Amino acid sequence: MSTTSDVSPIFSFQNESTATANDSIDSCLNDEVENLQLYRFITNGLLLNIIGILGILGNIISMIILSRPQMRSSINYLLIGLARIDTVLIITSILLFGLPGIYPYSGLLFTYYYVVYPHIAPVVYPLAMIVQTASVYLTLTVSLERFVAVCHPLRARSLCTYGRARMYVIGIIVFSAIYNLPKLWESTIKEEWYPEGNVTVYCPRASALRENELYRTIYIHWMYLIFLYLLPFMGLAILNAAIYRQVRKANQERQRLSRLQKREIGLATMLLCVVAVFFVCNLLPLVINIIDTYIVALNLSILVNTSNLLVTINSSVNFIIYVIFGEKFKRLFLVLFCHNTLFGTGRESPDGATHEDSFMSNGDRQSLRLHRQNTSISRNGMSGRMNGSGRDKKRSRCRTSSPGPCVYYPANRSSKEITSAFTTQTSILGPD
Repeated sequence: MSTTSDVSPIFSFQNESTATANDSIDSCLNDEVENLQLYRFITNGLLLNIIGILGILGNIISMIILSRPQMRSSINYLLIGLARIDTVLIITSILLFGLPGIYPYSGLLFTYYYVVYPHIAPVVYPLAMIVQTASVYLTLTVSLERFVAVCHPLRARSLCTYGRARMYVIGIIVFSAIYNLPKLWESTIKEEWYPEGNVTVYCPRASALRENELYRTIYIHWMYLIFLYLLPFMGLAILNAAIYRQVRKANQERQRLSRLQKREIGLATMLLCVVAVFFVCNLLPLVINIIDTYIVALNLSILVNTSNLLVTINSSVNFIIYVIFGEKFKRLFLVLFCHNTLFGTGRESPDGATHEDSFMSNGDRQSLRLHRQNTSISRNGMSGRMNGSGRDKKRSRCRTSSPGPCVYYPANRSSKEITSAFTTQTSILGPD
């Protein structure tokens, strides 16, 4: 759930068309300032790559847990879609920012920096923008789903369904792809001879389309600002403010909440933390976009590198939030990936759930107790027949398969029969 600043290293010389037309300045071999090289190496070359790899692992684990049969729900399907989008976004961040951040300072990955990266960037960058857009609107959809579930629970049964969640995810991905389709034609590849290495090097540069002033003003700046920041951020702020008020109200009346309501409130609290992290990590890209729109001659390299790191952090930490605030998620994680007896997670059921997860309602727990009771009755009955007891005939008057207690009517039976029946009942339900 994150956004990537539109001022990316693919077009490393910002506002290049207004800066200079001199090919010597536009050379692919121009060196960055040493301090900037070091900063980019630390933020992108080291931290972004390490956090990104851990984030991919966390998202894969999240997808495995959320796709378990006992976790099937509309909100979890949306979170699975969000984890998939975040995984793709982290991969594109590593390819566009992480790996290219290593060479300028360390001298490593020369081939990737000057050959591989320039050829994949024109395709990977539009993909990054597609998953960025999908991430923003999936986050908004998750908040909308929680708003309906918490603030309008009577409508949640019809609106928050698994089928609708699937439609939302597909619709958001299609919209994101169509919206970012022009970015496929925003870049070109420049070729240059590198005499010291006796090789040809390449670097990505802005195409004529991206250099078009009208295109930059309308599509890159204003549409990007409105559709990827203002509208989603306003929607998230309004929805989560309403959810927060409802959560506070529910916490004050917690004693009167049902188990289902408490679970919905707990899930809403967890997703409030997800959205809070989203706001914090995506505030800087919003500031960069505004500065780049109104202040043309400002170098934003340090801010861009920092925002890329924050974006990757935001896409990587959802697993940690789920473990901290999601009790059922944490139990399933321990059952599936950790040793049961070490953490005391309970006996594992065939589908990976503990008994507490498998029986969520009071009625189901009652059924479990009655099932155990009937099993005990059946065992006692077999024991009585094996011991040659003469009580089988009288015991048959009380059907062991019935979950309710046996009722006797003295008016229709003799006192001897009543005494015999009482003796039979106590022998079945009590210790033999």
